Amino acid sequence: MPENQPRQFHRLGPRPLPLHLATANLILLSSLAAWPSARHASLPWNPLLQPRLDALLPALASVDPTDFSNALMRAGIARLAAMTGAMLRYRGHAWRRDLPDPPVAWREGGSRLLSYAEDGLPVLLVPSLVNRAYVLDLAEGQSLARWLPKQGIRPFLLDWGDPGQGERRFELADYIARIVRALRHLRQLCGRPPVLLGYCMGGNLALAAALQSPEDVAALALLATPWDFHAGGAHHAALVQALAPAIVPPPAADPDAPPPMLDVDVLQGFFWALDPLTALKKFTLFGAMPEGGENERRFIAMEDWLNDGVPLVGRVARECLLGWYGENTPPRGAWRVGGEPVLPQHWRKPALVVLPERDKLVPKEGAAALLAQLPQADRHDAPSGHIGMVVGPRAEAGLWQPLAAWLSAAGRNQDTEQVGQPPRRRRTAGRTGGKAATKVQA
Repeated sequence: MPENQPRQFHRLGPRPLPLHLATANLILLSSLAAWPSARHASLPWNPLLQPRLDALLPALASVDPTDFSNALMRAGIARLAAMTGAMLRYRGHAWRRDLPDPPVAWREGGSRLLSYAEDGLPVLLVPSLVNRAYVLDLAEGQSLARWLPKQGIRPFLLDWGDPGQGERRFELADYIARIVRALRHLRQLCGRPPVLLGYCMGGNLALAAALQSPEDVAALALLATPWDFHAGGAHHAALVQALAPAIVPPPAADPDAPPPMLDVDVLQGFFWALDPLTALKKFTLFGAMPEGGENERRFIAMEDWLNDGVPLVGRVARECLLGWYGENTPPRGAWRVGGEPVLPQHWRKPALVVLPERDKLVPKEGAAALLAQLPQADRHDAPSGHIGMVVGPRAEAGLWQPLAAWLSAAGRNQDTEQVGQPPRRRRTAGRTGGKAATKVQA
């Protein structure tokens, strides 16, 4: 089996399955408990829902309570049956990811650098640590890494792999140092500094690496990268502050023993807490999809990737959950790598900040905080969610094409500067009032 294939053939998802099933039962059956109070308008309603309740009350007054309770029970059972039926359909589906591995250009520890082309503008793609790298090479027609070479771009994907014995003791600084070494290898291999692109948490790591080794980076692209963890999602921060002390692995009692890791299902449970209705909503939609269609295949590919998670080493879990989410260290200049603060304002080369318009994992306001701190930041708003932006049906038009245009412009700008000519005017991938913005790079 190729190394970057999903590790599971017997599907375990959606993970953690017992939690999703219990939540759906609780949410749907809670209607039975709430209905007697709702009919008398005695529940503390969300003000936004109050007009809808007021419109329902006259009709509820004339309904037989027993008949309505029975109808609620039947509706709840039907929705649960639809969700669980869709889950069984997903778990038994025959589709499997079968893309062959590209050549490996470099290895270190459990990590590999995958090469998708032999020439073109070099770009290093850095994914998150908690999900498999192949979200950027998901399936036929859903692979940014295989599409970019057609645009004259030479992508290299940093596949972090599973934490081995060496990585078990890693801090974020160790992963960032690995990115720096990969950048230096690519600069020697390609004869020029690559553009560095980070996705989600990979953007935080990429930014820190670029600041540590700016001579090895031509430009920086940050896709759905969280920065202000308390902006636009205060409930996220509150959840983390409540949950993190219980789920973050404590330091190992034996100093010679490797620190414990944060289990995949515990991580998935954390993401569940951000939106407990996710499984109910998405599998209800999946159940209504025609069998054998493109939408079905895309759903299964994305769901397989979501459930093929990676455990997070303990020290990194503490830095991210307690530091980033809990204390909001990055925007305060309090996140330090190797003793030095990670300050975006010190990045003086071109940068691109991509903001998904419907991102439930990384609130748009939190990612947009980078725009005010990066001196030469362009902006692009992708008309999708956190994952759909990269692999959804609108990914090519919504992200891939404007991203490739920005990368190519950054490469031309670098070539111009190398021969000592004045910088060119270039159109950014961002939008201002629905139109592209123009900027002169100094």
